[in-house]
Amino acid sequence: MALNIEEFLAQDEAKDLLRLLTAGSVDDGKSTLIGRLLFDSKRLYEDQLQALERDSKRVGNAGDHIDYALLCDGLKAEREQGITIDVAYRYFSTNRRKFIIADTPGHEQYTRNMITGGSTANLAIILVDARQGVVTQTCRHSYLVSLLGIRHLVLAVNKMDLVDFSKERFDKIVSDYKAWLDAQGINIPDLQCIPLSALEGDNVVEKSANTPWYEGQSLMDYLETVPIDQDINMQSLRYPVQYVLRPNLDFRGFAGKLASGVVKVGDEVMALPSGKSSRVKEIVTYDGNLDEAFAPQSVTITLEDEIDLSRGEMLVHPTDMPHVGHHLRAMMVWMDEQPLDATKAFYIKHTTNTTRAYITKVHSRVDINTAQRVPSDGMALNEIAEVSVTAAAPLIFDSYAENRQTGAFIVIDPVTNFTSAVGMIIGEDEARRGAATTTVNLSEYNLHSEEYDTVIRFCEELRARTGIDIECIK
Repeated sequence: MALNIEEFLAQDEAKDLLRLLTAGSVDDGKSTLIGRLLFDSKRLYEDQLQALERDSKRVGNAGDHIDYALLCDGLKAEREQGITIDVAYRYFSTNRRKFIIADTPGHEQYTRNMITGGSTANLAIILVDARQGVVTQTCRHSYLVSLLGIRHLVLAVNKMDLVDFSKERFDKIVSDYKAWLDAQGINIPDLQCIPLSALEGDNVVEKSANTPWYEGQSLMDYLETVPIDQDINMQSLRYPVQYVLRPNLDFRGFAGKLASGVVKVGDEVMALPSGKSSRVKEIVTYDGNLDEAFAPQSVTITLEDEIDLSRGEMLVHPTDMPHVGHHLRAMMVWMDEQPLDATKAFYIKHTTNTTRAYITKVHSRVDINTAQRVPSDGMALNEIAEVSVTAAAPLIFDSYAENRQTGAFIVIDPVTNFTSAVGMIIGEDEARRGAATTTVNLSEYNLHSEEYDTVIRFCEELRARTGIDIECIK
């Protein structure tokens, strides 16, 4: 018996994790679908079922049915209005896979909540009311999914029971949706369209006899089998250093989490931004040394040579280099109640690096309802725009399309410590490419240590504020 328990625990720990979000228009049935998934897959405890039945009679919005949406909509305001306001997370597992589901709001005013829920998602489920078809919010959420780089998308045509499970209605909605994606130039690598009824359970966990014309998988079957192994970039080694471990004189290791790629003992690596090279001596973990490590493992790497390397810097393979620079272009979602103040110096947090930065220019804003670009010179809550960013210290980055881990950043207000924005990097700022760099050699001046630090801080602030490339060296 003990052996069987150990085998079960080992098998359970070996399951991979699928992170997904649900999105859709108001009252399309997002929370109901999640509740139905949990209920039909037998992942609810008896006390949860008793509470659900009791709450359904007291505050439910599903008539004589159990209101499965109450499993996710826990806020008083959500239950009163029958809508989702904040992101609700639910965790469960099946025999094949573990899941983290983010139930995100459908209202336009809660765009930042959806961005938060989808920032780590592998898959998105966009619900469409079979009676309404593709609406503005369907298009808006699809654009946000593509912006977040989510590769797997399920178009869940819900409430099919209210249109008599009509194949013609389902085909019309799918055709309209694909036509909109083509018109906007949005490419979803893996798109699945599933007809279902979240309230009745049709095609949620088991295939439904009400849709004999549908030949695809049920939603749960698809979620359990969708391949996500290739979603992480395994080609480009990106190892942001989080901490330098120095327990004694004989050990100096660089601790961190592999953002992408694979590293092996003996590999030649380059430290950025210094450009110094060495080879991997050891890959150390709590459970013993490894011959190789891959994303997203957390390890400690030791090098054969003594290299000055600290938090915020990165180890890469010299044959596959990221961009290193102060200037970048990005798509940015504004999340602060206060509009963008272009004169303010923010903090930008990118991988393990935090530095001062300015939003130097807003190039255009995205009309979220049409996915079209419109001229703009500022940003307000929930708005999405293409911007130029200038950082005080060099950032080591890839485009978000190539590498989600090193292509994303957050902008922090230095006064309130609030997350003002999130950004997805497009690439280097072409307008700054080839700009001359002014180098000031401070060793030519007889300065005290405090004066060195003051001048360097001034140069960093001047670079971030004006975009002038000025480097101070001792």
